[in-house]
Amino acid sequence: MDFTGKVAVITGAASGMGAATAREFNAAGGEVVIVDRNGELAAQVAAEIKAGPPLVGNVGDSAFCQKAVKTTLDRHGRLDVLVNAAGIIVRADALNTSDEQWQRVLNVNVSGVFYMSRAAVTVMKQQGQGAIVNFGSIWGEVGATGVVAYCASKGAVHQITRAMALDHVKDGIRINAVCPGEVNTPMLQSERSEPVTPELLQRLAETVPMGRLAEPVEIARVVLFLASDAASYMTGAMVNVDAGFTAR
Repeated sequence: MDFTGKVAVITGAASGMGAATAREFNAAGGEVVIVDRNGELAAQVAAEIKAGPPLVGNVGDSAFCQKAVKTTLDRHGRLDVLVNAAGIIVRADALNTSDEQWQRVLNVNVSGVFYMSRAAVTVMKQQGQGAIVNFGSIWGEVGATGVVAYCASKGAVHQITRAMALDHVKDGIRINAVCPGEVNTPMLQSERSEPVTPELLQRLAETVPMGRLAEPVEIARVVLFLASDAASYMTGAMVNVDAGFTAR
């Protein structure tokens, strides 16, 4: 999978699976534009892969998303790949999810995907080609306890993926989603009611048929495949990368 001469915008690229995806695109010869709200961490990843200055802001802001795409065009003259990896989680059931938490999760996880994709499609349609890979989740397909806002948001991402894939299939734009299971990332460890210990991580690993958590790079490699010409006949697909979790 050679991305030489290709330009990829990756949101949520300051850490976790987004950062791993940025590294993999860079290693495959692509030019990467990093988008994240955490300027310090984003700058570290950008320096590591010798990318340009990161674009720091909230993907839930439509104007920021339009600016991110315009800045990419100003820098590189094209946009070949968009990866919507930015996401947040609130660990609560409905009774314990505040209005603010609900709106915040939907703003980043759903509106962020829509706004970035809409801005990118405008450019990709003019180019006659492009690929978008959204970060869905197994929790967008099956239910889970204590994460109602997150589940709802990822279900919405899956439907955005399907609908936009059909809308733009004749424009030469492929739109797919990667749906990770349990991945060893900062999000996995965030907002938990008990300390994150090796024992806790082991308990999580034991819920997975393979008996281990995924590493971010294992998801990033699937993202690269979906964005590449090797996946030329794929659009509107939800690709589970979950070690068999949803096969049961």
